[in-house]
Amino acid sequence: MASELIVRAAELKDAPEIAEMEKLCFTTPWSLESIQYEIAENKLALYVVGEVDGKVVGYVGIWLIVDEGHITNVAVHPDWRRKHIGEAIIKTLIDVTESHGVVAHTLEVRASNIPAQKLYEKFGFMSVGIRQGYYEDNGEDAIIMWRNGMAENRG
Repeated sequence: MASELIVRAAELKDAPEIAEMEKLCFTTPWSLESIQYEIAENKLALYVVGEVDGKVVGYVGIWLIVDEGHITNVAVHPDWRRKHIGEAIIKTLIDVTESHGVVAHTLEVRASNIPAQKLYEKFGFMSVGIRQGYYEDNGEDAIIMWRNGMAENRG
């Protein structure tokens, strides 16, 4: 029987798996303590995980600021990429936040991360600017992306 992807709100018990995924996916990973704070204490934050057979295989986080959603991190475990998990968790995040009054979403993505940019474009994100030298590890630029018809007013 095929394993089923479950998309749900992150819980504090998920923090260690999210922290491990941070180390696998990012050159400057967030600490376990930061992730625990985001999930348990940050009233502006919402995290969604994708789970298969009880294992967290992807997650996305967002800060809800008035009617805007600022996506902080999107990660899918390297062993689970190209299985539409990123799409599923982003879709759920957007659906949930829009149902709570969010009218626009934004994020930064590495200029070199074309697969991620293409994924975000599927959800209507558009490139509206560049943050030069945004990434501390190598000074790479970030592409600023917005979605929901608000892009022309942002940047």
